[in-house]
Amino acid sequence: MNVKNTENSGVELPLNTILSGDCIEVMNSLPEGSVDLIFADPPYNLQLKGDLHRPDNSQVDAVDDHWDQFSSFAVYDEFTREWLKAARRLLKPNGAIWVIGSYHNIFRVGSVLQDTGFWILNDVVWRKSNPMPNFRGMRLTNAHETMIWASKSEGAKYTFNYEALKAMNDGVQMRSDWVLPICTGHERLKDEQGEKAHPTQKPESLLHRILMGSTNPGDVVLDPFFGTGTTGAVAKMMGRDFIGIEREEAYRKVAQRRIDAARRYDSDAINVSKSKRAEPRVPFGQLIERGMLRPGEVLTSPRGKTAKVRADGTLVSGDAAGSIHQVGAALEGAPSCNGWAYWNFRRDGKDVSIDLLRQQIRSEMRQRPN
Repeated sequence: MNVKNTENSGVELPLNTILSGDCIEVMNSLPEGSVDLIFADPPYNLQLKGDLHRPDNSQVDAVDDHWDQFSSFAVYDEFTREWLKAARRLLKPNGAIWVIGSYHNIFRVGSVLQDTGFWILNDVVWRKSNPMPNFRGMRLTNAHETMIWASKSEGAKYTFNYEALKAMNDGVQMRSDWVLPICTGHERLKDEQGEKAHPTQKPESLLHRILMGSTNPGDVVLDPFFGTGTTGAVAKMMGRDFIGIEREEAYRKVAQRRIDAARRYDSDAINVSKSKRAEPRVPFGQLIERGMLRPGEVLTSPRGKTAKVRADGTLVSGDAAGSIHQVGAALEGAPSCNGWAYWNFRRDGKDVSIDLLRQQIRSEMRQRPN
């Protein structure tokens, strides 16, 4: 077990550990504001009545375990309020939560999320490419589950690796409907009797996308309904720390074996594409201070407009004077202009974007020791 002392608290954070016990009690024992992300797969409260059989009369291994039994909607809602309250207490100010559910519970969970103070960012439909059929033929095939992504509060600066998700999606903006298969074959964990170790085991592909999109290497991810440890296994592989909470001993044993067998990707592999907005700010004036551009040097635009560099990092072109953005906008008669993309300088007979100089400075900044 790794431990981490948290600020303003004498309590150590038990990283990369599966904790035994009731999720609400365990969460309330952990230090406040210590977790970056929570992934929660709470009981669905399916309210199943009787056994379910296939057309050949074989019985379906449905979710009828004791942990999914609640006597009423009111009891389930109170349970939801208590665990979400405990979860929100654990999140850092800019932390976030993902909750997954089916039509049986997700709307109730969403309401309590908002009542508890979370700010909903997206709902995501996990569309199953290989769903279980509706054997009775009385309803539509239930081919999806819904996930709610929420920040701790409105205005929180939550992590969103937009560029990484876009790169994963062949350069197209990631949508809120994800087509991924349910667990089958070798990924589906079995118990000692050869049966499913857990009826609602989530696929690693789902957690991979969630953690890549909403965490960074070294972040702490908590899963209060740990089950067979999908969250922990993917977190370990991706260089994130995890804390799992699971009250069922059988699930804890399966999860621990799975996590022990998981191997962490190398450091180069876990770093993902970042948005340009996440890059450190470089004032244009730094280029002049460092001699990368000289006062009096002429910049040109793609359409042949020109401006002269001044010693204070501003430009002048005729009656227009100001920042690289303001002068570019004035020359184009536009409300705004990205000066870094607009202006070029001349080197060795070629036009070169001034943004290359900014990237050079940023590269140097990333290589400096902390």
